[in-house]
Amino acid sequence: MKKVQIGIMGSAADLNYDVETEKFAKELGKLIAESGNILVYGAEKPYSSLSTNAAIECSKNGGITVGICSGKDKYIYGDYRPTVLIPCGLEIGGGREFTLVLSCDVIIAIGGGSGTLTEMAIAYQAGIPIVTIDKFDGWAKSLSNQYIDDRKRLKCIKASTPKEALEKALTVLK
Repeated sequence: MKKVQIGIMGSAADLNYDVETEKFAKELGKLIAESGNILVYGAEKPYSSLSTNAAIECSKNGGITVGICSGKDKYIYGDYRPTVLIPCGLEIGGGREFTLVLSCDVIIAIGGGSGTLTEMAIAYQAGIPIVTIDKFDGWAKSLSNQYIDDRKRLKCIKASTPKEALEKALTVLK
């Protein structure tokens, strides 16, 4: 059976997310590992992120993680290394988001600033389902249960818990 490539998109550490939001991301990473699917995330260079925290927890629980990093080198923040690290040759805000999002079957957005919004817009344009967490501030909450534009191609699917987010991400693909 094909493993689903689940993208975790969310706030970078410079948005000062709180401990509760970080715990949510970690629990989601653990659940993805337990589901036997693959976690795909943007491997940051200058700082951590909710996505990185989810990936670390996924790995700790025996899961497979794929990190898409900017530029040409394999340097990323901290000591953690994903199962697979792909330097896409593009910069953050300069195209890395396309490689990241198009590597996913579905994305789950938590919190989020401009980078997460960009990733959500790319997913929307590409027809990749988007599950949004309505619990925390950011673009994910703002767009929960909404269409990104008036074309109404696909609605962002609202979820409130890590378990619900994963279930909805897997269900929407069936």
